[in-house]
This record gives sequence, structure tokens and C-alpha cells, in this order.
Amino acid sequence: MTLQTPAGVPERLAGHRDRFDVVFADYFAGVSARALPRGSYVPQALELVRDMSLRGGKRLRVALVHEAARLVTAGAVAGLDEAAISIELLQTHGLIHDDIVDDSPVRRGAPSVYYAYRERFPDRPQTALGLAVLAGDLAAFLSVRVLLDAPLPAGTRQAMAAVHAAAAADTVMGQFLDLERDAGPVPDREVLDTVAEYKTARYSLLAPLQLGLLAAGEDPAAHQEELARYARSAGVSGQMRDDYLDLFGDAGLIGKPAGSDLRSGRRSYTVCAVLAATSGAERELVESALAGPGCPPETVARIQDIARHHG
Repeated sequence: MTLQTPAGVPERLAGHRDRFDVVFADYFAGVSARALPRGSYVPQALELVRDMSLRGGKRLRVALVHEAARLVTAGAVAGLDEAAISIELLQTHGLIHDDIVDDSPVRRGAPSVYYAYRERFPDRPQTALGLAVLAGDLAAFLSVRVLLDAPLPAGTRQAMAAVHAAAAADTVMGQFLDLERDAGPVPDREVLDTVAEYKTARYSLLAPLQLGLLAAGEDPAAHQEELARYARSAGVSGQMRDDYLDLFGDAGLIGKPAGSDLRSGRRSYTVCAVLAATSGAERELVESALAGPGCPPETVARIQDIARHHG
């Protein structure tokens, strides 16, 4: 059986993305136009947050905000732009902090915020680290502020802010779980799924759906079981895809070299699948790549060959 995408859906989703990119750029222009503290660090941080935010991405969260509201009404809904900006700023916060935790030099084909600061302050690594952390914090707090400033009734703003805060807290807990997963024994499927749910699914899928419904006047609590089940399933699926592309994807398309999970010692879905399929010298090679401070391209290529050999 071949699944067919309903007619008009890809075009509608692309329209959400293209329109939002303009809205997002206008938002940053407005923030920059406000009176900022004297000095250069705040404008620099805001510019780095802006650059990371506008650097691309699928805008899945944006589409889900709008499509959730569309389930309730075909009319215009106030607050959807603010909800989309908010959840994308939370994404920026997560990317900036992830790159610090993972010591990642590249994000979406350009320097990560952390490495941008390291280039600016090559002789002051602690300053670079501190500024990168603060830039991520700035994105997080701006993401809350934009919801509280939305042109909506106070009760709706409060409900949307509560959804946002819960998603943000779950995401941070997911980062803790992610680090714990990589520090212990090879995780089982339930551990991998729980990390994917907390670190990604709850803010990338569940929260945008809840925000869109709230803006449209629908109580998401009435659909919580369905929404949570969808978010977990789609979130796990998306994480599996991302983990696969990390090992086998084209660096020119995914914006970073293949094998970053191996180099970072990350026990992703794909890495765990390779470990489960191998034994002896092959497994020792994978484990040594995970345990070492880095993994050269030739080792990544060898592990790719091993993975393909085992299907």
C-alpha cells in the first residue's frame, strides 16, 4: 500500500514556512529597535540568536501550530504568529545549549553560537562559554515574553505560557536524560524512546499542537491522550531519522559532518542498533570510537561499512 499525501497539503505547509520566515525576521527587527543596554555584548548576542533562528530548518513546529488551529476553525486566529515565534525561539535556545553540551562547532552549515564566541574570544574560553550560555538563556526568556505580549485575552495568554513552560522544563529534563543515557550501559529501547519524548517530542510536537488549539479557543486537555500518543510516536520516528542521517547523511545537506554522534560518544538509536548487530572486533571498534575523545573520518567510514554489512 502506498500512502498518498492529501492534495494541497505540501503547498500549505510550505506556505506556513515561507510566511513565518518573514514574520520571524520582522520580530527580530522589532526587538533590535527597542532600547537596548549600552555596550556591544547584548546586540552581539541578539544578532547571534537571530542568525541561528533564521538559519533555516523545516519549521515543523510552525506548521503544527497553524494546522492545530485549522482543526478548530478555518478563519483567522489571533496569536498564532506569537505562538510560532515562541516555540521557535525555544528551539533556538535548545540548539545553542545542545551545541555547548556537545562541543559542536557547526550547526546548519555555519558556526554554532558557542564556536562563534570562541572565534571572537580565542584567548578567553571562559568568557566565550559564558556568553554562549547567556545567548541561549536570552532566546529562552524572549520566547516567554512574546507569548505574554500576544494580542489575546489574559486567560489564553496564561494558558499558553503554562504549556510553554511545561515544554521547556521537559526539554531540559530530556537533556539530563540524554547525558545519563550516554554515561551508563547501552540503553534499551524504552530508554531511547523516553529521551526522544522528553528532549524533542514534547516541545516540537505536543506543545505546538496545544498552543494552536488554545489560540483557536479549544481546550487541548480534552484531547490530551491522543495528542500525547501522536507526539511520542512522531517524535521517536523523527529522532530515528535524525540519528540515521547523523551516520549516513550527506554533510552538505544536513549541515554537519557524518558521525557526530560517534565523536560525541552518543548512544543514539543508530549507534545502539550497530552495537546490537556486531560482536568481536567490529563491536570493539564502535565502542572505542564512542569512548575516545574524537572519531576520525576513516573510522566513521569503517563503521558505516560495518553497519551496511549488517543491514
